[in-house]
Amino acid sequence: MATRRNVLVMGVAAATALALAACGATAEKNEGGAGGNGKPATGLRIMVPNTPGGGYDTTARTAAKVMEDAKIATGVQVFNLPGAGGTVGLQRTVNEKGNGKLAMQMGLGVVGASYTSKSSATLTQTTPLAKLIEEAGAIVVPKDSPYQTIGDLVAAWKANPKGLAVGGGSSPGGPDHLLPMQLAKTVGIDPRQVNFVSYDGGGELLPAVLGGKVAFGASGFGEFLDQVEAGQIRVLAVTSEGPIEALKDVPTLKASGVDLVFTNWRGIVAPPGISDADKKVWIDALTKMHESEEWKAELKKRGWTDAFVTGDEFATFLTEQDKAVADVLKQLGLA
Repeated sequence: MATRRNVLVMGVAAATALALAACGATAEKNEGGAGGNGKPATGLRIMVPNTPGGGYDTTARTAAKVMEDAKIATGVQVFNLPGAGGTVGLQRTVNEKGNGKLAMQMGLGVVGASYTSKSSATLTQTTPLAKLIEEAGAIVVPKDSPYQTIGDLVAAWKANPKGLAVGGGSSPGGPDHLLPMQLAKTVGIDPRQVNFVSYDGGGELLPAVLGGKVAFGASGFGEFLDQVEAGQIRVLAVTSEGPIEALKDVPTLKASGVDLVFTNWRGIVAPPGISDADKKVWIDALTKMHESEEWKAELKKRGWTDAFVTGDEFATFLTEQDKAVADVLKQLGLA
């Protein structure tokens, strides 16, 4: 039987105050480098639209650190503006029309939340800058969970779908919601019977898993690596096509007899109406970051898959994702 794939990813199946004074991002004479004349870009700010500690937050802070360490940009500010699955940050981004100093870290979760939260702001209104990474999901349990394998969990879940709460670090429509819904459907559970508990990012999901507030969690595996290494969390399965280097001993869903592959993605967008010069500053900086040895080391360390595209190519991808997410949420009665 053909592998069941999440259609949301390229055919594979997804507040710090703003009153900080911001320097102007250098946009003149861009021929020589990200900031022009070979100088580092300045005044760049990256908004994370959910709480600290989650996947968006980790990605944004890693990108900022690499740009600093590689002298691609200086003084990059990363701040959190959580709420409504990322749509509070999305609305702020759209409201900042013409602000070439600001960008927002985002991904599949914000696409879905824009529908389920009935947001008046949409990602199609933003200026797409770059898609950065793809990341497999993981099914995780606390160290003292009675479920030793994904088979154990699925058997218990099928016996009592409503009794086993699953937590995810995104709102309905986001990857951490779509993953357990797809998993339920694959193993023969009606998705409408799933007891899904939404948390605003991995930073809120983690203590819920550790504290036993949910039977299991579904999220990007990179958000749990520290706790896995510390022995606090066990990963029952990853949702990639093949094994994950960072979790070599963890089976895929496919290898465990569950016919599902699911991949999430993350990227960066800017407000609408920014100048071509400011857009070039961002894309040049992100391109140089992507080419740096520091970024390649982070990809390997965190188990992220390089999925870098910029500008118009990313815009086309976002349009496709927007339609695909809307179609899936309509099937679930959520849009």
